[in-house]
Amino acid sequence: MSKKPLILVTNDDGITAPGIRTLIEVMTTIGDVVVVAPDSPQSGQGHAITLDSTLYAEQVEVASGTHLEYTCSGTPADCVKLAVREILDRRPDICVSGINHGSNSSINVIYSGTMSAAIEAGIEGIPAIGFSLLNYKWSANFDASKNYVKTITENALKHGLQEGTVLNVNIPDIPKKDIKGIKICRQARANWVEKFDKRKSPQGRDYYWLTGKFVNLDGGEDTDEWALENNYVSLVPVQFDLTAHHAIQELNTWDLNDTEINSA
Repeated sequence: MSKKPLILVTNDDGITAPGIRTLIEVMTTIGDVVVVAPDSPQSGQGHAITLDSTLYAEQVEVASGTHLEYTCSGTPADCVKLAVREILDRRPDICVSGINHGSNSSINVIYSGTMSAAIEAGIEGIPAIGFSLLNYKWSANFDASKNYVKTITENALKHGLQEGTVLNVNIPDIPKKDIKGIKICRQARANWVEKFDKRKSPQGRDYYWLTGKFVNLDGGEDTDEWALENNYVSLVPVQFDLTAHHAIQELNTWDLNDTEINSA
């Protein structure tokens, strides 16, 4: 049995995306790699899973190499579930997802298929990291990302991650020489101000395109948005326990067990 770490690689842009090809290149310098990725783009799928349709997975050869690759007809979360339950012969030592074409900083983590794959691995107790480059173009240059991806992955393997935590890493789209380093951050308070572009089809039916702009509402200098705007790689530890623990004490003061409710 190989003494190298077993690394599960996935993404949400599809198995042929340049971002995942870069991630595979880096991971093969660290350990034994198995790729299980969607057969088509799955951006914005969040943590969706396939329940009401057939799920397929098959071994493919996208590029020559010593690692194994599989495509999956489902979502990024499906890819991780299938990898752990059906494809791999042992649990991976780490799961890395990406490198995503486009930002997954701040509130984008909620919608991200890239991060949902990492979170699914985290739920399984597997250390996991989602990587993203702030460039949505298919032709994006990922060269400046390589050293940071390798450094963060090697540290996660060496030190481990706390239970219930995965890492969300975003990399500015600037030349390598201009990146100042890695900054550990919190998620910025931001959101999308959205609207729908309403149009009419040739058949006379109304249809809609979602549009909008990203608004950063957070002036803190300890956030991922600040780090990225100031040429740092942002690293945010993300928890998938969604309990708002700080609100429990206040909710316990509500009159939830009064006689009127009980007698209704």
